[in-house]
Amino acid sequence: MTETAEPVYRTDPYARQLAARVLGYTEEGGIIVDQSVFYPTGGGQPGDSGWIDWDGQSLPIATTVKGPAGESVLVPSEPSQVPPVGAHVVQRLDWERRHKHMRMHTALHLLSVVIPLPVTGGSIGAGRGRLDFMMPEPPEDRDALEDALNALIDRDLVVSASWITDEELDATPSLVKTMSVQPPRGSGRVRLIRIGEGDEQVDLQPCGGTHVARTGEIGRIVFGKIENKGKQNRRVNIALET
Repeated sequence: MTETAEPVYRTDPYARQLAARVLGYTEEGGIIVDQSVFYPTGGGQPGDSGWIDWDGQSLPIATTVKGPAGESVLVPSEPSQVPPVGAHVVQRLDWERRHKHMRMHTALHLLSVVIPLPVTGGSIGAGRGRLDFMMPEPPEDRDALEDALNALIDRDLVVSASWITDEELDATPSLVKTMSVQPPRGSGRVRLIRIGEGDEQVDLQPCGGTHVARTGEIGRIVFGKIENKGKQNRRVNIALET
């Protein structure tokens, strides 16, 4: 596999470590490897953190960002000795943090189902997240929305990925729920995340992030504040119960 192949975090979001070779460094000191288990910041989801090991040494990774060609760039958390170009390293993911991102990201997809309004923004954290909606008036029954979201989670629906062409997406604009962030075009295809199968399907939308395999893995979600963010916008905050 090379740096241009499909990244491991996308083909196997449950992979926790991966051997790789150092290809080079950015001007800022970020480490570029030939294949990455670390998800780079994008689509509202934070970049992964963890460690890389080589020759008996270990270097903490604070976050991961996208390089100019879309590759993952590992950002060390402290200035210290780094592996030389060509070195073989093992990437170790901070799995607890990543898994919370996966659970929350999938929960936010379901939140857009129980609140079927245009999404104007969003953010994912390790245990907390939010979506901003074009919602002039606050919801009448906040508790009912929380119950509806948890009911979808409890159905333990399958979460899967597929691909469509740019042209197919352009022909089906209703797939895009986010007004502020558009799916990346130009590579010829766009990744879709589907929740539920067949008659059980509840959501289908473009997304490049990492997700759990079944909604039951999310666990219970609790609603936080619903904030007024302007005449047309409300921010709905949610959190993992545990």
